[in-house]
Amino acid sequence: MSTVFKGSFTQQEPIPEAGIEAALRVMRGGRLHRYNVADGEVAETALLEEEFAAFTGAKYALAVASGGYAIGCALRALGVQPGDKVLTNGFTLAPVPGAIAAVNAEPVFVEVTEDLTIDLDHLARLVAETDAKVLLLSHMRGHICDMELLMQICDGAGVQVVEDCAHTMGGAWKGVPSGRHGAMAAYSTQTYKHMNSGEGGILTSDNPELMARAIMLSGSYMLYARHRAAPPPEAFEQVKWVTPNVSGRMDNLRAAILRPQLADLPRQIDRWNALYHAVEEGLRNTPGLKVIERPEEESIVGSSIQFLLPEFSPDQIDDVIRRCAARGVDLKWFGGAEPVAFTSRYDSWRYASPQSLPNTDRILSGLMDMRLPLTFSVQDARLIAGIIAEEVRSTALSA
Repeated sequence: MSTVFKGSFTQQEPIPEAGIEAALRVMRGGRLHRYNVADGEVAETALLEEEFAAFTGAKYALAVASGGYAIGCALRALGVQPGDKVLTNGFTLAPVPGAIAAVNAEPVFVEVTEDLTIDLDHLARLVAETDAKVLLLSHMRGHICDMELLMQICDGAGVQVVEDCAHTMGGAWKGVPSGRHGAMAAYSTQTYKHMNSGEGGILTSDNPELMARAIMLSGSYMLYARHRAAPPPEAFEQVKWVTPNVSGRMDNLRAAILRPQLADLPRQIDRWNALYHAVEEGLRNTPGLKVIERPEEESIVGSSIQFLLPEFSPDQIDDVIRRCAARGVDLKWFGGAEPVAFTSRYDSWRYASPQSLPNTDRILSGLMDMRLPLTFSVQDARLIAGIIAEEVRSTALSA
């Protein structure tokens, strides 16, 4: 009988004991709201912001309710208006174009390359052809493009960049942390991301006016002085009168859970990458399967892995998915005719105007995706890779 994998692709590790103890202290104290602090007390949210800014190298950080809120807050802080065109990846997840639609702007999608990064040639053409002044760059599934070239294109045209780093917290390009190239960067702490608070997000920037606006937008009222990773008070003097409160604060309970996870993140990244490389090596040289080669300049966080079945028909891909599922391996496909779970694509988002991305269509038609939770061992990763390779070969032979 064929070997079956018994693990769960949705089971995360437990919250660290230090996080549980910190959460209990917050709950026992009753002061969950970030601005409800006793005399002399510093809120867990303020400490998390300070520590996250130090981790990324950013001047300022803001803890918010979700990664999607962080993106929308960045767009509002940059002054995106209804009807404005905002460039973004054709290959991303729904909260990215959703944040653009939430400010009544218009997503303009950019093609993806076979390395699963934004197509910089297509980006340059769209920058020249449209009046878009903002690029919402999704480092989708942790794949980082040539950030120096991207910034050269955008800076040369006066296009502001917001980096969606939901999948690259702890990643880097040529040693520069993900999120440190653009005007603002948004991170997620949703359960399946690199730190787990159920829901949550963090926004970073070096620009004092943008961060002052973001803090006011997040619902600081006139309590912005209680932020530690924030611009000086004078940065708020003008923006506080004209910036609406679009409340999206993180609470002290989630921040308490996150702070020990942030301290442990470098070790967790090493563990994810060990899983990633074990699967990658197990899939390499499988007939009909193309591994996504990662450039040397990129420092990855391998919490998921993608591969291509470029010559397989939809029926063959369905067969691979079915065969792997029967052996306990959960694969997702971004090329299906209908959205499934989180695997929707640009032509599924019908609130955006119809657009043609033939290269993206071709690539997504064979794109497979798989989570790598830290509840897996390296031995598990090797077993999973072996199952996928066997079933891809079996499907190819049965065609």
